[in-house]
Amino acid sequence: MSESASTGSNPLDNVVVVLDHPQNLINIAGVIRAMKNMGISRLRVVNPAEWDAWRIDGIAHRTTDIVEATGHFETLEEALADCVWVVGTSARNRTANRNYTRPHAVAPNLIARASGGPVAIIFGREDRGLSNDALDLCNEIAVIPTSPDYSSLNLAQAFLILAYEVFTAAATDEELDPEALPRGRRATGPATRENLEETFGVLNRSLERIQFFKGARLPEAVMRTIRTVLARADMDSREAKLFAAIGYETCHYIDRHTNPSNEAPSAPESSEDPEVD
Repeated sequence: MSESASTGSNPLDNVVVVLDHPQNLINIAGVIRAMKNMGISRLRVVNPAEWDAWRIDGIAHRTTDIVEATGHFETLEEALADCVWVVGTSARNRTANRNYTRPHAVAPNLIARASGGPVAIIFGREDRGLSNDALDLCNEIAVIPTSPDYSSLNLAQAFLILAYEVFTAAATDEELDPEALPRGRRATGPATRENLEETFGVLNRSLERIQFFKGARLPEAVMRTIRTVLARADMDSREAKLFAAIGYETCHYIDRHTNPSNEAPSAPESSEDPEVD
C-alpha cells in the first residue's frame, strides 16, 4: 500500500519521510508523532523490523491517519522512485566526498523543490544509518551538528530537528509573526505614555518617602536609570499599573505606620487587578 498523494497547495503535502529498515517500533512512533507536530503527513517505510499499527497509534496518539496511509516498500529505490529531490542524513564521516549541508540550509531548498513533485527525507536504521548505496541516491546529505563527545542522535530526535527546519521554511509570514506567539490570559495592550508617566511619578514619590535619594543617588540619575530599564521591558498597560501600584502601596504603608492622620495618595480606581501571574 502506498501513502496518499498530495492534493493541496501546501508544500508540506509533498514532503515524504522515508525510513529505511527501521529497527525499533518506538522510534517509528516517535517519528510519526513529530510528523504530526510539524504538519508532515506522508511516510514510507522500507522493510521495518517490526510494524504494528495498533501499538504505534498507542504510542503516538491521534496519528491514525498517518499510520494507515503509510506506504510499505521492499527497496529504497522503489520508495524514492517518484521523488524529484532526496535529502539523506548522516552523523558520521564517510570516505566519499558528498554534498553535505546543514538542516537550516537544506530546508528552504527542499520546500522550493516540493512545488515540482514529491521530495524525500530519508533516514537509515538506528544502529548504522544509511548505507553508502543509499547515500548514492541522495541529492544532498544533511548533517546535524552535535557535541563530538556524544554525536549520536535518536532517530526521532534527528527527524524532529530536520522537520522543524522544513516546517519553518514552509510557514507563512502570518504563522511566523511574533504577534502570533501565545499571550498570557492577563496580557493587555501596550502601556500608553500617560500610563508610564504615572508609574514613574509615583515611583519617584515613593523613593523620596523612603529616603532612597541620598549621597550619590540623585533623583534625576536614579529615575533616568529606572526609565531606561523599564523602557527595555516594553511593558503592557497592566504591567505599568503593577509598578505604579507598588509605588502607591509604599506610600500607603509609610503613612499608616508614621502618621496615620495623613491621607495617603490614592491609586486611580480601576476594575482591573494590577497583579500579574
